[in-house]
Parts: sequence; C-alpha cells; structure tokens
Amino acid sequence: MNKKLFLILLNVLFCCAVNVHAQDTQKSELQLRAEAVDPRKQPNTARSLYIQAFKDYCNKGQLQQGAQCVATATALYYKENLYKEAFDLLYQADQEIIATKQPAKAKAAAHYVLTKERLQMYIKLKKSESAKAQLNALEVIATRAADESINNDLLYTKAIYYYTFGMNTQGNAVFKEMADKLTASKDYDKVDEVYQTLIASGRKSGNANMVAQSYSNYLAWKDSTNALKHADEIKALKQQIADNEASIADKDSSLTTRWVIIIGLAVLAAALAAALAIGAIILMRFIMLTRKQKKTIQLANDSNALKAKFISNMSAQLRPTLEKLDSSLPEVKALLDFANHAQTLSELENSKDEEVEMSDTPIQPFCEKLIEEIRPLIKSGVTLTVNTPKLNAPINKEYVSHILLHLLTNAAEYTPENGKITLDYKKRGQHTHQFLVSDTGDGIPAEKRDDIFKPFTEIHDLTKGDGLGLPICKQMALKMKGDLDIDTAYVKGTRFVLELHA
Repeated sequence: MNKKLFLILLNVLFCCAVNVHAQDTQKSELQLRAEAVDPRKQPNTARSLYIQAFKDYCNKGQLQQGAQCVATATALYYKENLYKEAFDLLYQADQEIIATKQPAKAKAAAHYVLTKERLQMYIKLKKSESAKAQLNALEVIATRAADESINNDLLYTKAIYYYTFGMNTQGNAVFKEMADKLTASKDYDKVDEVYQTLIASGRKSGNANMVAQSYSNYLAWKDSTNALKHADEIKALKQQIADNEASIADKDSSLTTRWVIIIGLAVLAAALAAALAIGAIILMRFIMLTRKQKKTIQLANDSNALKAKFISNMSAQLRPTLEKLDSSLPEVKALLDFANHAQTLSELENSKDEEVEMSDTPIQPFCEKLIEEIRPLIKSGVTLTVNTPKLNAPINKEYVSHILLHLLTNAAEYTPENGKITLDYKKRGQHTHQFLVSDTGDGIPAEKRDDIFKPFTEIHDLTKGDGLGLPICKQMALKMKGDLDIDTAYVKGTRFVLELHA
C-alpha cells in the first residue's frame, strides 16, 4: 500500500475512534504555542514545545493531556523517519509518568495513550509481532484504567491492527463486537457513521480488502438494524394500542367509545402498513444503489486495466513504423522514446503485484559508479558528492539504477554553475533504508509537486521530454514495496527520497 495513503488511513481511523476522555479540557499556554507552530517548517520547535507542555501537565497532575502532547511530538519524529528518537521519547515519558504520585487509574490512562502511539509506529513499520505485543499491553493497561471510553477505543485499535495485517476474521469479529455494543444501546447513527468512515478510508488508501470486508459487514448490519428498527416501531405501536385500549376500557365502556377506538386502531394500522411499505421501498432503493456503486467500482478497475493494455498495445504497434523513419530527427527520436516509455509504464502497472528479485549489493561502489555516469552532463563548477557507508544492502540493481540515474540526470540539467549535487544513502531502521538525491537548483513549485508522479497530466513538447520519467520511477519504487517522493522540508533546492524495505 502507498505509505502516505496508508498513513492517512491510520490517522482517519484513529481519529474516528471513541475519544479517551481528558482530565482537563483547558489547554495550557505551552500546548497552544506548540499548536501554533507549523511542523512542516519548524518541526524541532514544535516538538520541543510539546515536550515542555507534557512536563508542565505532569507537574499539574494532568497526565493524560500531557501524554497526548508526547504522542504528537512522537508523530513529528517518525514522520521524518527518526524512529529511534520517537521510541526514546515514549520511553522517557513512560518513566516520568511512573515517577508521579498520581492515582494508578490516571497513570494507566496516560500509559494507554503512549502505548497506542508506539503501536502506530510498529504498524507503520509493518512489524506485526512487535505491534501485537503493544496491542496485548494495551489490553492490560485498559483493564487497569477501568474506563469505558478507553475500552471502546481499544476495540477500534484492535480492528485497525487486524485489518492492517490481513487478519480479516479477527478484524470482523472485533468490529462486530463494537457494532453490537453500540447497536444494543440503540445508537444506530453512530454505528452507521463508523462503517461509512471505514469504507471511505479504505477507498482513499486503495485498500480493496478493507473496502470489501467493511462494505459486506455494513450491508449485513444495515439489514439487521432495519429489522430491529421496524421491530421497535411495531412494538411501540402495539404498546400504544394496548395502552389506549386499557385506558378507554377503564374510562368508558360504552359502545360508541369502542367504535371510536376501533376506527382509530384501523387508521393506526393503515398508517403502520403505509410506513412499512415506505420503509420497504426505501430499503430496496438503497440495495439497488449499493449494487450500482459496486458495479461502478468494478467498471472503473476494468477500465484502468484496459487502458493500460491499450497503451501498451498501441506503443508496440507504433514502434515498427517509427523505427523505419530517420531516428536522427529529434521528432522521430522523441516519438520512439515516448512509445518505449508508455509501454514500460503500462508493463509496470500490469505487473505491480509480481515479486521483484533483490540481490545483496555493495552500496558505495554502486553509488560512485552512478555519479561517474552523469559527470559529463554537469555544468561548470558543479560539485558531485557521494555519502555512503561501506556496507551491503539488498536491492534490485536494475530498478534502483534506473531511478537514481534519472534523478541524477535531472539534477545535472537543473543545477546551475558552481552548484552542488549529492547522493546519500541512509539506514532508517533494521529493515528500512533510503537513497537521497539532492541538488541546489531552483526547486519544484509547490503547486506542481502533487502531479509530477502522475502520467499524462499535461501536454508536453515530446522533443523536450514526455513527462513519463518520474511516473516510471514511482512505479518501480512501488513494485519494490518502497516509495519515491519529494522531501518537502528541503528548501535549498530539490531532494528526492527513494525509500526501500529489506
């Protein structure tokens, strides 16, 4: 799953969970100052203020609000892939909470917030066993906290864990427990909102499994809920009828009064029949609409597959004709390159689920060779720098070489004289590593960053490039179970980050 979209999914679902109540809804001045800082521009300042706010809350005995501040600071760490610092901060916060003289339940509620944030990091890192250990810890902490809102939040958290790691049966069971709990209290609108949010989040993240599971469960719950609602309405009406009959029998047993009751009951029965008929019509329309939506989704998926196949076939048919033309002409060469790029992009999209072979590769000579290949392309005075450790890492050399050469070639083109181009390699965790290509060019405008990885979004002069280079690189990164993106925090030019998972 795309990492950014996956992160979005987790944030939406965790925010939709039943909120763990705060000890004091009044925010401190330090927390307000932290929230006023733009974390994208000043992450260090924002983190520092949130940590100060945590300590201030602890001194005031408001542990849960303090824990929420630490959770926010932790998120700012791992958004920059600073996982060690994030885990260290959570550990230090846990120790400070333990050292306070607050009641055990208050401490447990604060530990729940910190442990839940630790769980989110392991889910983001796709460490199933570590995430499971944190989930088990959350269950113990929730028992100690003895708080109904925390128990409700735990059900949402369990569902997210199970769905994330493909354990649909367990996820369905937990989600059903949560839905049954709300349904038993007749809070139908809340259950409906939860299901709708889960379906919408699955669609946003492209998680077909979550959409299918939640959609199927939603339809089943909707049918049973409609039956419960109608049963409640009928029961209420029957009770009303019984009450009316008893009241009328007690007050007036005259024949005239009884006839009035009979007529009233007949009207009431007719109204009930009409209401049930209208309800049945509405239910049928809803069923037809949902079926139509499912067909629309399937049609869109089929259309995308056919489009990719069509582009691939078109490129293959054009190539023999183009190869007969004079390839020294810029226009002919541009058309040949476009046909090759279009076919490559289509093949990558059609084979995105296939496994990519990785081989153990010495990183330093691999990167130095790539830098030497672009040296003839750079402008006067441009400095080329390689920062790589002497270690081996599992990569697909063909894909990684293609991506880095494309990024370095672009950097050579847009870096002015006396500028600087840097290729870095960094380990971000036991199973995560990154290649970073930086330059001191003018940078990419913010309004264009969302579109540079999307193919066919603009009409290009093909002799100046077809705009498919970065979309191809993006697909290659995704096929390696990684990602390629722009570092928006880098302001000295442009920096691309290729993240891979061993």
